[in-house]
Amino acid sequence: MVLTLSRAVTDYVRSLGEVSLFRWFRLIGGLFCFALGIAQCKIADIGLGPWDVFADGISKTLGISFGTAIIMVGWPLLLLWIPLRQRPGIATIANILLIGNFVNWVLPLSPQFAALPLRIAQYLVGIIVTGFGTGLYVGARLGTGPRDGLMIGLTRVTGWSVRVARTCIEVVVLTLGWLMGGSVGFGTLLTALFIGPVIQWWFRVMKLRPK
Repeated sequence: MVLTLSRAVTDYVRSLGEVSLFRWFRLIGGLFCFALGIAQCKIADIGLGPWDVFADGISKTLGISFGTAIIMVGWPLLLLWIPLRQRPGIATIANILLIGNFVNWVLPLSPQFAALPLRIAQYLVGIIVTGFGTGLYVGARLGTGPRDGLMIGLTRVTGWSVRVARTCIEVVVLTLGWLMGGSVGFGTLLTALFIGPVIQWWFRVMKLRPK
């Protein structure tokens, strides 16, 4: 078993060196844009999407930064991959390590508006940038993030549609985040309405076909 684990680690490290510079750029650039979008939604202060409500609840409960809470959410999700027989890729680990740190870096640099119309506009810009980042990182073809992997694994094991699996997961994390004091509001509704169509539009622009 030790030899098998050692071989798996060796193969994983070797695979890092086989990734082209362009794909690395797409991955890291995509994750940065994803984090930039999340930061704009957070600082707009009109609510958050389900997973960010969950991270916000953890942040407030434990007294840690929002970005650090995002990182903390990622690692336990990988444990849920085990019974679903999901295998992490390069993008999975990068997703966990980079997005939260990028958010912590971007938040203090982001503009903060008092007027509600400007905050709504900032939130919508955040959704658009998040969708762009999703297209970039998915287009690198280096694996899925922990949340997407959970959805895909659940879909495969249960036979549910992607829509049903995603809805069930997000209802659970939204409820847990709300119970911990996470920010639920008009922005939560905006995310529910627009994030799917925005990501689909970016996929079409980038000529991506989800696999």
